[in-house]
Amino acid sequence: MRAFTTAFVTGGSGFIGGALVRRLVGEGRQVRALARSQSSADRLSGLGAEPVRGDLDDRASIASAAHGCEAAFHAAAAVLEWGPRDEFVRGNVAGTENALRGCREAGIRRFVHVGTEAALMVGQPLVRVDETAPLRPDSKAHYPATKALAEQAVRAASSDGFETVVVRPRLVWGPGDTTVLPGLLKAVESGRFSWIGDGRHLTDTTHVDNVVGGLLLGAAKGRPGEAYFVTDGEPVEFRDFVTKLLATRGVRPGDRNMPPALARAAAAALERLWSVLRRKEPPPITRLAVWLSSLECTIDISKAREELGYAPVKTREQGLAELARSAAGAPARRAPQRS
Repeated sequence: MRAFTTAFVTGGSGFIGGALVRRLVGEGRQVRALARSQSSADRLSGLGAEPVRGDLDDRASIASAAHGCEAAFHAAAAVLEWGPRDEFVRGNVAGTENALRGCREAGIRRFVHVGTEAALMVGQPLVRVDETAPLRPDSKAHYPATKALAEQAVRAASSDGFETVVVRPRLVWGPGDTTVLPGLLKAVESGRFSWIGDGRHLTDTTHVDNVVGGLLLGAAKGRPGEAYFVTDGEPVEFRDFVTKLLATRGVRPGDRNMPPALARAAAAALERLWSVLRRKEPPPITRLAVWLSSLECTIDISKAREELGYAPVKTREQGLAELARSAAGAPARRAPQRS
């Protein structure tokens, strides 16, 4: 695809989408972004984008918002740990299908979808996986299953005049994070944090600046209908990364451990109970949380390096140092003391 000057973004008021909008605007591109609420519209305006009121449930509003743009980036998703399957299907599957149809009707030429390694997860380690590993819409966890279905729809929609590309980061972190670091802080400060096993397994991570770089390369160079993994480069020990991430906020995670077998059994039992009781808040532990925090997940990014020219633009050390500096003016947060 030749260079584009106009872009349409969904999820632009979120973590990844917001970072993408800032980058696009900073490079002089015109950005239109879907806004579900006035607060989202205000945030998008502050980032330099033109907000257009609409919803992923409404294909016509998407087509209207995307009209006149050359490229689209679909960053909106139901990024939830727990909830009714219908909620995940609506946000991740139906929403993506509406985005595809609306953008095609609007004349978009290149559609870039924010995927995830979670679309491969069924409760087993992912060891040096690449893009040949199968998607798992049969996963028992709703987020992986519906993200797999969404990616299948994106890749199947690619055709002449409407090219689709998927970019898959793993464990996205950095400034503006609304999921990983906030969730860890909440768990530690509530006294509920525990390593599952000893936390010494390997994991890949992807700083949000590296995600954005991968998305832009996907728009410029990705082969239609293909998926590309992007990460921070080399894997790191999960425990070491989490400890350093929390340290940027003056918090220590402690040494409490839960045996993996017990965690898996507890998560399955609690999810069944919560479903019967129809409780909206997540149970104390879920399948997805166990998988994300206890299983090796290492990624081979050779395809992105070779086909896109991808290379991380920010190291973990640089990203952690920036997070620490950003919190330097705030009082240190301490984990609760136990007798």
